[in-house]
Amino acid sequence: MSIDGLPPLREVIERYGLQAKKSLGQNFLLDLNLTSKIARSAGDLASTTVIEVGPGPGGLTRALLMNGASRVIAIERDERCLEALAEVSAHYPGRLEVIPGDALKTDFAALAPGEKVRIVANLPYNIGTELLIRWLTIEEWPPFYASMTLMFQREVAQRIVAKPGSDAYGRLGVLAGWRTDARIVFDLPPQAFTPPPKVTSSVVQLLPREKPLAADVRMLGRITEAAFGQRRKMLRQSLKGIEGARLLETTGIDGTRRAETLDIQEFVALANAV
Repeated sequence: MSIDGLPPLREVIERYGLQAKKSLGQNFLLDLNLTSKIARSAGDLASTTVIEVGPGPGGLTRALLMNGASRVIAIERDERCLEALAEVSAHYPGRLEVIPGDALKTDFAALAPGEKVRIVANLPYNIGTELLIRWLTIEEWPPFYASMTLMFQREVAQRIVAKPGSDAYGRLGVLAGWRTDARIVFDLPPQAFTPPPKVTSSVVQLLPREKPLAADVRMLGRITEAAFGQRRKMLRQSLKGIEGARLLETTGIDGTRRAETLDIQEFVALANAV
């Protein structure tokens, strides 16, 4: 038996034939000491509902429950994993709810209304960035979650925490920096996973800012998309399709600058000028 009284994850994977599928962006983290480290880094989980995306065979799910989460809601698209998760659910009666389905079609804000929510997940590689952008650009703010503790490929993690002027700075860095305080908590080597990915992974924590600068979410999205979509070009070129000349004149931003030189305040100013 493993440290939580349930069978070791390798055994679970073998028993249910849960070899990771590349098409689902799966890389399973089997070491319960490492999944516990992620769970602990998410903060005090007592009296907290944790939302997890892509639990797979349940390694992180088990760590979250073992570390005191009062409830875990796990969204899993891979039907092969449901039996293994049912075992975890039976071991922690009334504390794990598994929702079979696609995370990209899930209304996360409606999962635990009125409860303290933390999102903690080893996100599937192929939908991780898209989910994060959705969570960062919801209309209502402060959001439904108190924090997000998420695992990404290190390159994506660096883009999330990037500052103006750096090579990694782009749309993700602007949106994350605008609405949250984001930091890389720790890295995980490829050999921690089954199968090992070709890259290092990083756990990122994002804490929502109570009062981010006021801006229209959709317009800020459009501006950053246009500006960084052609990041080698000057702003007067990249923003041409959205009245760039007028916006630059209104805000007093030099049109010969490139997107990566603008700070978050300047992007917000451009969005508000629309």
